[in-house]
Amino acid sequence: MKRIAVMTSGGDSPGMNAAIRSVVRTGLANGIEVFGIEQGYKGMIEDKMRLLSSKDVSNMVYRGGTFLRSARCMEFKTEDGQKLAVSNLEKNGIEGLVVIGGDGSLTGAKILAENYGVKVVGLPGSIDNDIHGTNTSIGVDTALNTIVHAIDTINDTASSHDRTFIIEVMGRHCGYLAVMSAIAGGAETALIPEVPYNLENIIAKIRKRYQEGKTRSVIILAEGVGSAYDFGKTLELMGGFETRITVLGHIQRGGSPTYFDRILATRMGDAAVKGLMSGKTSCMTALTGRDIELIPLSEIIGRKKQFDANLLKMAEDLST
Repeated sequence: MKRIAVMTSGGDSPGMNAAIRSVVRTGLANGIEVFGIEQGYKGMIEDKMRLLSSKDVSNMVYRGGTFLRSARCMEFKTEDGQKLAVSNLEKNGIEGLVVIGGDGSLTGAKILAENYGVKVVGLPGSIDNDIHGTNTSIGVDTALNTIVHAIDTINDTASSHDRTFIIEVMGRHCGYLAVMSAIAGGAETALIPEVPYNLENIIAKIRKRYQEGKTRSVIILAEGVGSAYDFGKTLELMGGFETRITVLGHIQRGGSPTYFDRILATRMGDAAVKGLMSGKTSCMTALTGRDIELIPLSEIIGRKKQFDANLLKMAEDLST
């Protein structure tokens, strides 16, 4: 294998640049040219590919986002779009492809491998930690650190004014960020899409805290549960608490990746290139225990990552 390409697709996550850097430099160290595809599948269809040098990825390990950029691409979901993308890969002499992204991006990788014979290895990049088969994905640790820092900061002002703060975090279908940040940040409650919440129990818990002389309450709400503003209004109306809302939004996606995400992304990038070199395809790098393994995309796509209910129980127990 003499020439491969790397791309990022879907939502960005901290550590993607570190992963690209790893792919490029591992490839170069093994005599492989590495092309960067700009804007994911959109760029593949529009033939936005360029040769990357070692210098192109200098100082990228600590930068958030993705310098190759990302984009949604409806055209790639069509057969004509897929054929055009494959044609451009062939025209540029691309023999292998590394796709960094979430479930949708990895689904595209599976299509290229199984329907068109493209040799593909995927890297899980999603701050929600919702990709089946890997303990954690690139960007999760950084996002959690960002959320916990926000909780710590808000705790100071919440305690000063006897207020209940509701912090909305990302997690449309997965409540991992909400639960883990609630545990690490000492929040009173985590509301997640996997488990229905009981408003009366939440009100009783907060009221009991204030009766015990505690000066603040913090609720973490995953976006998949609903609007923090709507929940806050209901809590004020039914519980009589003075509430304040903080929606962290895309601040969770940005920022310099943590040590953990830099190392994880680098190890996965290295494993992806070496997997392609050894003939592997239609698979994804996964963190299993302390090891990086290659697992088939057929075992990942369409399977929902199981939520550990013990984590939510732990969060509830610790907040009593």
